Amino acid sequence: MHIDISKFENCHILVVGDLMIDEYLWGNADRISPEAPVQIVLVESEEYTLGGSGNVVNNLVALGAQVSAVGVIGTGSNGKLLRGKLEQLGVDTQGIIEEPDRLTTKKTRILAAHQQVLRIDRETKREISDRTLEAVLRSAQKIIPDVDVVLIADYGKGLVTQSLISKLTETARNHGKLTIADPVGLDFSKYSGINAITPNKKEASWATGVEIVDDATLFDAGRRLLQTTGIDQLIITCGKDGMVYFEPNAQPQKIPTKARQVYDVSGAGDTVLALIGLAIASGYSFNEAAAVANTAAGIVVGKVGTATVSKKELAAALQPIPDEIASKHINFEELSALTRELKKKGNRIVLTNGCFDLLHVGHVRLLSASKQFGDILIVAIDDDDSVRRLKGGDRPVICVDERVRIISALNSVDYVIVFSSGKLDQIIETVRPDVLTKGSDYESEQVYGREIVERHGGQVELIPITENISSTQIINNIKKK
Repeated sequence: MHIDISKFENCHILVVGDLMIDEYLWGNADRISPEAPVQIVLVESEEYTLGGSGNVVNNLVALGAQVSAVGVIGTGSNGKLLRGKLEQLGVDTQGIIEEPDRLTTKKTRILAAHQQVLRIDRETKREISDRTLEAVLRSAQKIIPDVDVVLIADYGKGLVTQSLISKLTETARNHGKLTIADPVGLDFSKYSGINAITPNKKEASWATGVEIVDDATLFDAGRRLLQTTGIDQLIITCGKDGMVYFEPNAQPQKIPTKARQVYDVSGAGDTVLALIGLAIASGYSFNEAAAVANTAAGIVVGKVGTATVSKKELAAALQPIPDEIASKHINFEELSALTRELKKKGNRIVLTNGCFDLLHVGHVRLLSASKQFGDILIVAIDDDDSVRRLKGGDRPVICVDERVRIISALNSVDYVIVFSSGKLDQIIETVRPDVLTKGSDYESEQVYGREIVERHGGQVELIPITENISSTQIINNIKKK
């Protein structure tokens, strides 16, 4: 399967649905409250992300699409925060309607030792008022003629009613636009008129009354949904078992997933909806769209919390033969999000740096020993200009692109980043490693970045050098002979 994800940048998608703020409170819990038998969590950091239909929007924007959002928020600080985050992404927010006396849905997750210990929901499921419904419809009907696909993310918070769906689908049909919904609840009849829906296996079971225990019962539930809703296409997501694609008068098609470590399934349905919408808008079939969505969902479940998939991650995962070496090479723009995700999972990060021009056994042992101090080893490599300043005009003998691939081929190395002269401190400040390593030919006080690392609670470790060998020495020997 070949999917050209560069086409996604030409897509304009309308997302209608329940907007939410996801709040994450990260901390430590090392004692029990004297007031009650509960943990005391000492909060160390906070993070606010877009949830609900906002996560669908976030996934679309991450892949380069133009997005318009339609939804309802309250008039308080959470509503302002949500609108601000959408605007920061460059999203068209003219369809975000404020309803007085309505809560903006906010889900607070408290995590300690990288495990969720409590979730607090602030929300209302009250249906929006007739006045708000009219305002939402006016906005959507104004936007629909200019978009490629309409996505509906229903979280059952009172926005996506049968009346709303009926009028949305009518407008979409009149302008030749497809509608795709991620449904919720026991009664899927309200989605009649929508072109496609993407329930998960549990939702499909609830909606049909079929206990899904094997392929036969899964296929039965899918056929029933096609019959009772009158939809044209159905994709049932099955977690680690991938997806099954249904269409009338055809055999169900199973789409297997690649085995991945699952950290958090929250938001995977949002990613599926976003990718199916993008693929359809780019001219691919529903079957192809389901396959690319399946691949993207497999990536986000390996992340903590509601998350997105990047162009680079998706492109690498869609390769027939994945280039694991190339996937280790990251740029500075990716570094902050990467280290944040690694730390969420409780990884201890080690950072080391050098020219690594003409890799030799001393380098290999340095990197192998460095990895022993943590879970993840990030190697920062001087670019070619930086090497010339340090080593002379005839260096490097191996260009930076080749040095990156050589270092990336080592099993001890997890990620490689290139830096120019004077930029190493920015990398150290962004990563804030638990351990910074250097060879023992340095004194601890001489290690560049030591102050930054120790200021953030990290430490410097010197790796013993036992070999009398260097790249310069090897190069000089070659020249002499």
